Amino acid sequence: MSEADHGVFRAPAAPAVSGASWALGSVVAELRAAGRGIDGARQKLGRQALPSREVLVGIARDLRAVFFPAHFGPADLTEEGTDYFVGHTLDAALLALHEQVRRGLGFPRELDAREAARREGRAAEIVRDFAAGLPAVQELLETDVRAAFEGDPAATSIDEAVFCYPGITAIMHHRIAHLLYTLGVPLIPRILAEIAHADTGIDIHPGAEIGASFFIDHGTGVVIGETSRIGERVRLYQGVTLGAKSFPRDASGNPIKGIDRHPIVEDHVVVYAGATILGRITIGRGSSIGGNVWLTRSVPANSRISQAQVRSDVFEDGGGI
Repeated sequence: MSEADHGVFRAPAAPAVSGASWALGSVVAELRAAGRGIDGARQKLGRQALPSREVLVGIARDLRAVFFPAHFGPADLTEEGTDYFVGHTLDAALLALHEQVRRGLGFPRELDAREAARREGRAAEIVRDFAAGLPAVQELLETDVRAAFEGDPAATSIDEAVFCYPGITAIMHHRIAHLLYTLGVPLIPRILAEIAHADTGIDIHPGAEIGASFFIDHGTGVVIGETSRIGERVRLYQGVTLGAKSFPRDASGNPIKGIDRHPIVEDHVVVYAGATILGRITIGRGSSIGGNVWLTRSVPANSRISQAQVRSDVFEDGGGI
């Protein structure tokens, strides 16, 4: 009979190796020296806390349950208990967000005492405005979910679109991140966008403006740049890029930031898999951009752009389809 059978537990023997075996002290010192030039966060430790990616993952998860309580709330949630659940979950999410916004407002530089005091009030103001904007986000997400269901013949139900479609996950994160972006919050919108990017393979900059009833089918490899403007009822397929063609530079040779450099996609446009649309050009209302097209010029409304034919046709009322 073993010692375990008698209720006796013996700690495992100490390993034969330890940190000294790896020359750990010198490795850590060299890591610190090697990262000194770019690791600003390490220099801030002990002085100013930075936003937490893990906490933001939890906030996004809570907001998903707020928007879709029947799908991501507790399994025993009842109609009578829904408002309580939503209120409780939202309160926890907003409290956590307030702390993350407060931290984000200190990025990327150290604040003096006066700035730090102003930051506290500004963080509370931002979170109040963010909360006030959530009903509008909810309405947009409802249109996005319906667009996914109606736009994909493989979708058997609204519930399937909510649970299973990566495009819904990506646009939910984007609409949250974009709201924070418009409120002037640094860093946090990009972290939220990259959480969705890591989960779905869909990369949407939080600065992009996206209208109602937006649908990304399949989704992997989609890239939407910061200054993109997308109208209503637009559908993108996997591998689509709405990117910049070039980066103007200042006298020092550095890219000039903040200029419009990504496409404008008007209402009722479909962009098929692998298409690349670059620069501040306009894709006219009702146009269809074929798969693998490389496009760097504007096209008028009701255009049909085909990579295979390497030509564009303008059609009216369905003519030319």
